[in-house]
Amino acid sequence: MKPHGEELTSVEYIQHHLKNYTVGEGFWALNLDTIFFGWLAFALVALAAWRLRKNLTSGVPSGLQSFLELIVEFVDSQVKSIFTKSSRLVAPLAMTIFVWVFLMNALDLVPVDLVPKLLGMAGVTEAKIVPTTDLGTTFGLALTVFAIIIFYNIKFKGPVGYLKMFLFHPFGKWLMPVNIVMTAIEEVAKPVSLALRLFGNMFAGELLFLLIATLIAVQVLIPLQILLGLGWAIFHILVITLQAFIFMLLSTVYLALASESADEH
Repeated sequence: MKPHGEELTSVEYIQHHLKNYTVGEGFWALNLDTIFFGWLAFALVALAAWRLRKNLTSGVPSGLQSFLELIVEFVDSQVKSIFTKSSRLVAPLAMTIFVWVFLMNALDLVPVDLVPKLLGMAGVTEAKIVPTTDLGTTFGLALTVFAIIIFYNIKFKGPVGYLKMFLFHPFGKWLMPVNIVMTAIEEVAKPVSLALRLFGNMFAGELLFLLIATLIAVQVLIPLQILLGLGWAIFHILVITLQAFIFMLLSTVYLALASESADEH
């Protein structure tokens, strides 16, 4: 940080806004801002679910109930079209992923200087409020899905069937070493692609908001900044929704593939 009263350059401004509020070092470092805002988004999901359950009615639904019913029906239809096996986990998991990731992404629509200035009053000089611009969040979500993928592979294929997938897929028994490497890469690529896709798109969106915000330093460009900021915010609503949908959809597809029996695979 520069001494009080000195203006940051555009590069310094962007670098400052891309730093997490971190405690600890190395492997044990924790990004407290990511944890706080990520769980804040989850708390909103839980609160909405609690209110819906408390006020659930079979008559004329409230606005919140109607809205959530639309989301539930949409997610349920997507899951049923992809995951054909019987499972009490997949649809609720897909719903949780979609809503939680969407809310974390939606924090990107908060003005870039608003929360940092409020936190600055409390002595917090660095903070990022969008959890999905942190690789720790996206990999945490992806690895959780990956753990369930492994569980479903073992559940539906059996331990031996899951092992055979590594040994004999995709080139048959005569190329086992190649099969092991190829299948391992294929499996590892699932959480990596989930995590990096979400992180890359959200980080790029946040960076663009920051670039637009730097235009305020040039007074004549302020109208352009307002126009660009509004236009990107409107377009970004589509981006954050699409990224939540893609993460949910790919997770469901991977679980559907894992639920195939050894013969089907």
